[in-house]
Amino acid sequence: MTLTRPATLTWSEEPTEWRGVRASGHRFEVPLDHADPARGTITVYARAVSEDTDEAQERPWLVYHQGGPGFAALRPTGGASGWLKALLPRFRVLLLDQRGTGLSSPIDARTLAALGPVRAQVEYLSHFRAPDIVADAEAVRQTLGIEQWSSLGQSYGGFITLSYLSLAPASLERCLITGGLGELRGDAATVYRATFPRIAAREAEFLGRHPQDAARLSQVYDVVRSRRAAGEPERLADGREVTELTVQHLGMFLGGNTRVEGLHYALEEAVVQVDGQDRLSASFLSTLQSQLDHRANPLYWLLQESIYSSGQSTRWAAQRVLDESFPQFRQDAERPGLLGEMALPADYEQDPALIPLAPLAHALAEYQGWGPLYNTAQLAANTVPVAAAMYTDDIYVDRELSLATAAAVRGVQVWESDEFHHDGIGDNPDLIIGALLAMTDAAIAASEEV
Repeated sequence: MTLTRPATLTWSEEPTEWRGVRASGHRFEVPLDHADPARGTITVYARAVSEDTDEAQERPWLVYHQGGPGFAALRPTGGASGWLKALLPRFRVLLLDQRGTGLSSPIDARTLAALGPVRAQVEYLSHFRAPDIVADAEAVRQTLGIEQWSSLGQSYGGFITLSYLSLAPASLERCLITGGLGELRGDAATVYRATFPRIAAREAEFLGRHPQDAARLSQVYDVVRSRRAAGEPERLADGREVTELTVQHLGMFLGGNTRVEGLHYALEEAVVQVDGQDRLSASFLSTLQSQLDHRANPLYWLLQESIYSSGQSTRWAAQRVLDESFPQFRQDAERPGLLGEMALPADYEQDPALIPLAPLAHALAEYQGWGPLYNTAQLAANTVPVAAAMYTDDIYVDRELSLATAAAVRGVQVWESDEFHHDGIGDNPDLIIGALLAMTDAAIAASEEV
């Protein structure tokens, strides 16, 4: 991919120093459509972070691609910690707010409505996927005068890194991917056929560890149904009725080892007695509310299925696959299975933050103008060192699909573990980042000897 021009740097702040970390923010102007710059511009924000030493300012650059879609990059609040701390002895790190998030022309229900009719909103959002984020990163790299840098992508950020590798490999020294070897064929339904069984197995594993929580979860569903039948449904703070689907979204706790026990604690105190009747506790309702607050990150749901699509409409792939093959996840099942990253049409009927976006969500589900996400021929001919952490039982990025992707990208080295889940980089960043760096260091050294 060749860009016609670098980004326009519109603002930079003086570096700040806090607890051994030096950080500075930068705003850039980039085209909304890199293929047609005349169509207008958006703002992209990036924060440069390094150790607070003069020597650190000479280190190579690494760009970090956040998981998502629809989430801003990390905001370091207490100095360096976690995966950032593991990287800073080796790199200066650029934390890029992906377009539509954070300080990069953020998108919410109000900004979408201001675009006009649904067709205009769909056309606008068609420019907010991985290749567009890659083009932004390339424009920023050129403007900052960086000849080459490394890329680290977590989860959806791994999809972006793969797209980067396929579209602008000459700009990359190495690629590190954690829980993000995305499916390359462009079919969202294929992903959900693999991940529904994964999350069912993860729920069974969780309930095997906490057998009493099976009864507690059934009791929660009983309360939801009995209160609805009585005409006095349980409600969250934003006014929405608690339904089976509301409870099913607690499955997001199952996605990582750093969060999974939170589900046990939530269920442990889920039901209380009020005037002799079972009711959902204020604590449990608060947990549901925080789990389902979509106001700040609507792109997470609106683009959830499009991140897999290359050319075809997604047509509510998760719902189609559920209806075809997995009745245990239906809301009318006796104890509906917990859900992971599955956006369903009913979410746009029940969630006050999503209801205004329902026409847009349905239009996006039928949209057929998605372009390709990857240059698969370039991936097959890849020469850039790539190391990927893959988690055997990952409920979001299926192992078998990940192995197929690894086989399709020349030279990928896979580090697999059954100890970690999707949040492995947060669970043990030193181990995982260290392993991936060692693998790519060896590959770089070997290429230099040739």
